[in-house]
Amino acid sequence: MHNPPRILIVSFSRTGTTERLADLLAARLLADCEALREREGPQWRSGVRGYLRSLADSIGQRHANPLPTAHDPTQYDVVVVGTPVWASCAAAPVTTWLAGHRGHLRKVAFFCSLGGYGSDKAFEQMHTSAGVTPLATCAIRAADLRAGRDQRLLDAFARKIRDRAAVLESLEWSL
Repeated sequence: MHNPPRILIVSFSRTGTTERLADLLAARLLADCEALREREGPQWRSGVRGYLRSLADSIGQRHANPLPTAHDPTQYDVVVVGTPVWASCAAAPVTTWLAGHRGHLRKVAFFCSLGGYGSDKAFEQMHTSAGVTPLATCAIRAADLRAGRDQRLLDAFARKIRDRAAVLESLEWSL
């Protein structure tokens, strides 16, 4: 019998919603969890100015300045990455971090929190930045949070990650 995959969850959150989802997912997957931080500090994206800066950075696909993570993602079998969605775009710190680890991530999965729509475009940006097709994706909307559907969505997402990682591992072992 094989060991369960080592999983790291990395997320960026401006308001705390995506970080809360990351923590809940980490508990389900027995994963290490780390929040992406920027060199400029959290005040860089706080308030109205920070919100507008976040939108401009994401829409303009500008690079952010994330701090290195404490956990080395190359030491994990699966890296799950979470982002808020701003104007149908993934957060600049997330796409910058993924691009910085391009070619070094074995398996990935993506999740996002969003007000309404735009997850498909955000996931495509994440895929392009990482250069790896995700095992699974999960979009959790504000309406899902209000209705309490986030728990069910996270359970299904965690199940997909575990199941697909196991299938890929068994294929790798058989080669």
